[in-house]
Amino acid sequence: MKTLIPLLIFLFMTPLTIIDFNNNSNISNWQVVDDVVMGGKSNGNFQLNKDGYAVFSGDVSLENNGGFSSVQYTFDALNITNYKTVCIKLKGDGNNYQFRLKRDQNDYYSYKKEFKTNGDWQTIKLQLASLQPTYRGRSLDIPNFNSNSIEQLTFLIANKKPQSFKLVLDKIWLE
Repeated sequence: MKTLIPLLIFLFMTPLTIIDFNNNSNISNWQVVDDVVMGGKSNGNFQLNKDGYAVFSGDVSLENNGGFSSVQYTFDALNITNYKTVCIKLKGDGNNYQFRLKRDQNDYYSYKKEFKTNGDWQTIKLQLASLQPTYRGRSLDIPNFNSNSIEQLTFLIANKKPQSFKLVLDKIWLE
């Protein structure tokens, strides 16, 4: 019986929705952070479209040593004990993006995993333990993500080339 209980918990565990965008979604806790904070000239935007999806779009510029645009979502600590995978339903533009998490919004570093979009709707599934620690584009010599809570998530584009981008987000959840 003792071995059956963890199996039942695993089988019946409900996915944990972080956000499911719709026309009434409050996006006031989403903030665009571009390389302009360091003198760059990239320009990102985040808004809801007429269909209720969130759209992160803009242009990445390499001028003045720039080269990135991001949008971050900060929220009250979310208990993610027993969840192993972050799932993102999105429609990209064929570009590579980074997904980032922070255990504590005040941490100077985050944990990242890159993913490629294909131009169609897709569900990206990223193992939390595969997210690697990073700070300003540099890997850190600390373990991969291993926490029971999160307070911030970020989408970032930084492909070392000038480019336009558009990432449409539908839903983010944990399994």
